[in-house]
This record gives sequence, structure tokens and C-alpha cells, in this order.
Amino acid sequence: MGGCLPLKEVAVRDGGWLERVVSEVRRGWIPAGVYSDPEVFAAEVERVFGRAWVFLAHESEIPDPGDYVVRRVVHDSFIVVRDEHGEVRVLANVCRHRGMQVCRAERGNSSHFRCPYHGWTYRNTGDLVGVPFHEDAYGGDPHFDKSAFGLLSPPRVASYNGLVFASLDPSAPPLEDYLGGFRYYLDFYTRQSPAGLEVHGPQRWRVRANWKIGAENFCGDTYHTPHTHQSIAEIGLFGEHKASKRKEGALYFADRGGGTTYKLPPGGFRDRLRYVGYPDEMIDRMERTWSPAQKALVADAGFLVSAATLFPNLSFVHNWPRVREGGPPVPFISIRLWQPVGPTETEVYSWFAVDRLAPEEFKRESYRSYLLSFGTSGMFEQDDVENWTSITSVAGGRWARQIRLHNRMGLAHDGGLLRPPLAGWPGPGQAFQGFGEFNQRALLDLWCDAMVGAEEVARR
Repeated sequence: MGGCLPLKEVAVRDGGWLERVVSEVRRGWIPAGVYSDPEVFAAEVERVFGRAWVFLAHESEIPDPGDYVVRRVVHDSFIVVRDEHGEVRVLANVCRHRGMQVCRAERGNSSHFRCPYHGWTYRNTGDLVGVPFHEDAYGGDPHFDKSAFGLLSPPRVASYNGLVFASLDPSAPPLEDYLGGFRYYLDFYTRQSPAGLEVHGPQRWRVRANWKIGAENFCGDTYHTPHTHQSIAEIGLFGEHKASKRKEGALYFADRGGGTTYKLPPGGFRDRLRYVGYPDEMIDRMERTWSPAQKALVADAGFLVSAATLFPNLSFVHNWPRVREGGPPVPFISIRLWQPVGPTETEVYSWFAVDRLAPEEFKRESYRSYLLSFGTSGMFEQDDVENWTSITSVAGGRWARQIRLHNRMGLAHDGGLLRPPLAGWPGPGQAFQGFGEFNQRALLDLWCDAMVGAEEVARR
């Protein structure tokens, strides 16, 4: 049952400590220390972020040749740049000479990147084109071939619906294979028309919380909203957050990610999208763009996606609060990245996203809706962060980090399901209606797979 996991102290752990943690997590008992432990975090850097496909940027952030942004995969810095030929590239922000960052601005436009240490200069294609005193210092081309010392790229780089990902693992599967069935749900956030998204931001801030807490929350925690966000429901900003409404929603998970939905009132495809505030011209494009199975989620099953997480640390929000008293709901989409800084600190990246073809007035109102809810000082944001920082702080206690946290909502005493998955669900994977920690367990099961490696997974 509950209680504490009898792990050795960090300083004297034996080689099996991680396997014991993983075993507990798989059974729905989470040692609290996974949210604060430096050794757990060190293993995550190598085994999770060293193997997964990790989101870096959206192509609309770098619309013109020379545009770039600098992003990280934990401690590894990368330049995401649109080169002079219009191709999106991901370049390691590491000079091949002495390891200095070649780009120290967070965003900008440049045809070249020059290392501030010794002046080695690279085109935005990554090619090394300038070496000071090339002849005197290196003997010129016969002894130093500049073409062999361009900026390196991660082993795998790919995009989906304009979302640019990289993997540090050369054996990682193709991105679309990695995404698997979650692509069906991803399109609701990122492809409301063939034109795709435009994104603005990111807003960035740091919180003293472990990166996994936000990822888990967004992938399926409908249980917290009637309590954590009670004041938001009380003032009428977002009536869907009442307990009765959240219980009617569904929790879905497919392959590498999952999320939550709201149950919509009776009506057809168009009626239900009008209910959340989409104008007819956007609904027209959604109707033409989404597949029959995607439209069936709204029209037949009566659900619309809300928050979601793609493993390991990319989340999405789709909500429709009322930005003006007595006014209609206004939907917004946000992309969020839980960027680990350390075991007890996360840098939150938050982008506002909207369909490129949306009416300008809708874009303005949707942005206002986003800021009110999940911007840096948004009402939902403040509620959530207070919880997450507290969890991380408490989990760092010498004794408390061994307490096993209950992650078995929706399971019977013997581990069986309290209720079956939803029948006739139109999308990939499984879905459950009502409260449960099905998605958190599924996401942490992916974490477990990564932490113990392919060998242990193959034995299961």
C-alpha cells in the first residue's frame, strides 16, 4: 500500500535503486523524490532528453531568410535558423574551435554567426567560411579544410505541422512514427486550416518546480480544476471548470501523448464549434481540413480537446473563457514547453498560437483570452504554479522524498479498471470518461521505459 519506499540514501545507493523506483512508478506509487532528486534528474538528462524527440520552435517564429531563435535541449544550446535558401536548420550553438557559443542573442536575423572568442565565422547554413589568419595559423587549405569544421546539427531533425523537433539519438525513429496516434489529436491544435499556425512569443519565466509536474498536469488532470481553479468558475470566467462539467469530459491517450476534453452540448459539428466561440469562416476551414474521424470527435462523440502533453515536455492548451463580462467565449490555443533547468527548477516557455487565416479581430480577442488565462500572470497560471512549487519543495525533504504518492485513481484495489474505456471512441488509443489518472500513468510509463532503457522494456 502507501507509505515510504525503503531506498538507500543518495550517497550510498546501489546499482538497482533506479529499477526499484521505476517498479513503484509503474504500479501507481510514485516516490516523491522523483520530483527533486539530483540523481533522478541526471538520469533524465541522459535517458529521456538524450533519446526523445524534443520540441524546439515553430517555423513561423523564423519566417524570413536569416531569422533565428536560440533554444535548448536541457543544457545543449541550438540555433534554429532559416538559411539564405529558406531551409529550416538546427545548428549546435558551439564553435568547433574552443567550444564558445557562436550566437548569444536569443533571436534575430543574420546571414552569418561569428564566434566572439577567436572570430571563426559560419554561414547560417552552418558552413565555416572565415578563420582569422587561416594561412599563418593553420597553413591554409592544404592543412586545414574549413569544410570539415562547420557547425554540427543534432542527429535527427524534423517538423510536423510547422513544429520543429530534434533528437540527440541517431537511432530515434522517424518523427511521425514517434508521434504515432497522437498526431490525430495534435492536428486539432496545429492544423485548423491548410495554412497552419502562426505563433507569438514565447513568454518565458522560471518556476521552482520539477518539469514533470506541469507535463503530468496538462496531460490529464481534470480532477484538480474544480478545486485549484474554483475561483475562476465562481466569477464566471470559465464555467466549464465546474466539477460536474469536468466529470463529463474524456481523457484520451495514444502512443506518445494524451490529454483532456470537454463534453459539448447537443448539436452538430458547426453548432458545437460556435458554442466555444469560433466564427463561421474558421469553422468552414476546419470542416474542410480535418479528417472524417477528427470531425467525428466533435460532431458524433461531442468532445473537444482541451489540454494535452506530448512526451516528454511539450504541452498544449485549448480553452474558451469569457474575456468580457456577459460576452461570448473566446477560444485560444497555447503551446507550452517545460524546459528543465535542474531537478527543482523549470523554465516555462509559453506561446500564443492561432490559425494564420483567422480574422484579425478574432486573433486580437484570442490573444487577450490567452493572456487572461495562461500568460505570465494569467489566472490559471498563478493557481497552478502555487501547487507545483509546493510539491517540489516538499518532495525535497530528506524523509519526505521517500513517501510514495498515490497515482492510482480509476483503478480497483487489485489494479483492474473501475470502469471500461469509452466504446466507439473515434480517435486512436483509449479514452475514459470521468475522473482518473489514466493519462498520468501512461505518461509516466513512457518515462519509465526511457529511464530503464530498451533492454528492460523488451523483457516486459
